[in-house]
Amino acid sequence: MTVTIKDVAKKAGVSISTVSRVINDSKPVSSEIRQKVLEVIEELGYKPNEIARTLVTKKSFLIGVIVTDLGDTYIAQLVRGIEEVGKMYDYDILLCSTYGDKATELKFMQLLSRKQVEGIILISDSLDSEFDKQIKDFKVPFVYLNRYFYNEDFPTVTIDNSEAAYEMTNYLIKLGHDNIAYVSASQDEHSLELFKVKGYKKAIAENEGLADNIFYAKGRGIEDGYEICRDIIESGSDITAIFCSHDELAIGVLNYLYDNDFKVPEDISVAGYGDIKIASVFRPRLTTIREPFYDIGAVAIRRIIKEIKKESIDNNTIFLPFQIQKRESCAKL
Repeated sequence: MTVTIKDVAKKAGVSISTVSRVINDSKPVSSEIRQKVLEVIEELGYKPNEIARTLVTKKSFLIGVIVTDLGDTYIAQLVRGIEEVGKMYDYDILLCSTYGDKATELKFMQLLSRKQVEGIILISDSLDSEFDKQIKDFKVPFVYLNRYFYNEDFPTVTIDNSEAAYEMTNYLIKLGHDNIAYVSASQDEHSLELFKVKGYKKAIAENEGLADNIFYAKGRGIEDGYEICRDIIESGSDITAIFCSHDELAIGVLNYLYDNDFKVPEDISVAGYGDIKIASVFRPRLTTIREPFYDIGAVAIRRIIKEIKKESIDNNTIFLPFQIQKRESCAKL
């Protein structure tokens, strides 16, 4: 038969309410009685009813995570960071994948509300007005992670994209490149691309005699990088280095150059942004800015837990360090 809280109370010689206080840590109990109750719980193998416990304590020890597609390698790294840090603080993760469908995103939001999660992390390419309203009505700690756009209304974890693009451009300049093309994926309002372009332009402006060469791809995928590389080569600008705002674009550029008998990095150097898994597998291995996806996920859930525990939080946006991964796709002139 299932062991009940009444069995524990009888064996320990205390009231049911005292056992409840020990389990839920809701009111003070003497150390002697606490120890006795815990020993009986272990002896009898008692397992608290989690639903009842949640109703009493208002704590579910659940955090909801809504993602677009777990098949994306960077999202998998984010989720791994979230899960591992969650376990450290005894929180379980309810993971929901929407595959980019906004109706599904809202459905999962309502599901997480019914499950009484204590916080929500959304990993999505966009945030629509209906979700915005629901998360504000839900009134639980929330972090919004987006690799492409920013939203000043919600807490997030990211890197300084302007500084990262500035550092990479300067790295290419120090290699002797004085004609660097920058490939951006968007000119949209609230796009993180705007910060990257700003960093690129700042580095170019600080070096006398250099001109900026910005090309806008139609999207962020490998095929978009392939197409924009054709435009760069046909522009006749004698480009010696191509810096892409996403690794996927850079892989497309590498493919176009290979198909058209250009040697990388002997003829043209190529740099990316993100350090997704394929960046270190593709040949030549891609020089890129490493976004610390695992750490971003880990810090995001830590921020949620700090808010749950009512610990002080300094800033809405947390910036993490980035690194330039120097590999074989870039070389000195």
